[in-house]
Amino acid sequence: MNIRERTELIEKQILSSYAQQAVHTKGRIKPETKCDVRTDFQRDRDRIIHSKSFRRLKHKTQVFITPEGDHYRTRLTHTLEVGQIARTIARALRLNEDLAEAIALGHDLGHTPFGHAGEYVLNEVCPYGFKHYEQSLRVIDVLENGKGINLTWEVRDGIVNHTGENKASTLEGQIIKYADRIAYINHDIDDAIRAGVLAEETIPKDCLSVLGKTHGERINMMICDIIVQSMDKPFVAMSDEVYGAMMSLREFMFEQVYIGSIAKKEEQKAQNMVAELYHYFIRHPQKLPGEQQALLEEMDLHRIVCDYIAGMSDRYAIHKFYEIFIPASWRRG
Repeated sequence: MNIRERTELIEKQILSSYAQQAVHTKGRIKPETKCDVRTDFQRDRDRIIHSKSFRRLKHKTQVFITPEGDHYRTRLTHTLEVGQIARTIARALRLNEDLAEAIALGHDLGHTPFGHAGEYVLNEVCPYGFKHYEQSLRVIDVLENGKGINLTWEVRDGIVNHTGENKASTLEGQIIKYADRIAYINHDIDDAIRAGVLAEETIPKDCLSVLGKTHGERINMMICDIIVQSMDKPFVAMSDEVYGAMMSLREFMFEQVYIGSIAKKEEQKAQNMVAELYHYFIRHPQKLPGEQQALLEEMDLHRIVCDYIAGMSDRYAIHKFYEIFIPASWRRG
């Protein structure tokens, strides 16, 4: 019995009957020889962490575009917070922590530069439309390393179904929808207060009375509520009271921070930048990098350009915009 098989045996002994055991995965698009040390879900987690797409998240917007300050969240730190929350819930419910973590770490790989502002523009200009969760799946299936990273069905399912009305097939995947909201609502409040966009006393008192007055209290309340409501059940849920307070707090953040606040005043510029880059490369495909040009004979140009721009970090998009549209200073030779 190798290390992986021993881990799979331990999962069988200790995990809930509702957990997704690694040994029972539906497998990969392309079958592979199993690792002697890691389970399939551990292997997926590691592939995501070592991917270029994951590393680029450190320079992609969460809420504040190119913030001047070391402590504002980026898409990467958001992802890590989602992973921590997901693992805490999964462990308490005796679900598969490795699967939950892999989904959490991969859920935003397809996010655009400048956060949802970039996503909105690509959805408008690309004839295929654009949703970041669908792009995350495309990254892991097709784009990363030029051929995808061939993750398991359960991780792929959790990633593409982590938001909106979609529902993941595994309980580990269902955790991510809650973990994502818990993370971004609370850390965005923290960042908005730090930035002077929100005053702590403006946060709705009815929400605070249910969830807690501090960042840590709110996260703890939401996590503990999920654990209590979901223990030994074939679903993941929150109580009506806590869920209602969380969604009211989310609505408050949309009204005060996400739409029209001073934190978002640069968004129109960012959107114009993404749109101009998109239209430029559609008109001048010969200006695409060689890796993208090599795809022109086998893939539609709009798909190639959309993939290219979606993969950009904020600073790379700004650099390309300056390179293409801002005239360089003339210097005498």
